[in-house]
Amino acid sequence: MSGSAEAIATIGLVLAEAIALYVGYGALSSVVGETILDAVGGD
Repeated sequence: MSGSAEAIATIGLVLAEAIALYVGYGALSSVVGETILDAVGGD
């Protein structure tokens, strides 16, 4: 792989990982947040 192709592949991989973490964290915080609110009696 040339330098430019390797840089583009790395950027793509980092972007895909960031998107996956963002979506996963959003889903996790939604579930955990609701559970905590239910436990403390919030709405």
